[in-house]
Amino acid sequence: MKKVIFVATLLFVSIGTFSQSLPADKIIVTWISEGSDVGLKFDIFQLDGTYFGKLVWASTMFEADGKTAKKDGKNPDQTLRSRSRQNIVNVTNLTYDDGEYTGGKLYNPDDGRTYSLKAKLKSINQLEFRGYLGISLLGQTMKFKRVQ
Repeated sequence: MKKVIFVATLLFVSIGTFSQSLPADKIIVTWISEGSDVGLKFDIFQLDGTYFGKLVWASTMFEADGKTAKKDGKNPDQTLRSRSRQNIVNVTNLTYDDGEYTGGKLYNPDDGRTYSLKAKLKSINQLEFRGYLGISLLGQTMKFKRVQ
């Protein structure tokens, strides 16, 4: 009986160890999307305890010549419509709390809309973004992998 209790305790402790979340700063790296219609590459960085993402590359970022970056023509702020889409900071204000990044915003230059955003590190090499309008249930999840 003592052996059974010991094994059960050991099992619960080991499960708890594996389910612990990764440190918040493990998100700070370059991420590339996988399995989505639009390819994306973000550099995530931290500023004053909040996380941001710079759009380094997107499959929809360039004109037909493949070299000229498109302008941010659908931006609701008319003063920003002439800026390049490349290297804009379009992930803003993610805060880390209890294993999840919440409260963020994701600006999509393809449609000019800003979505609510939350993110979660599924592992050291896997990140999920969930962008949504209103409630998270009505959103879309994108998967990213760490760029080595």
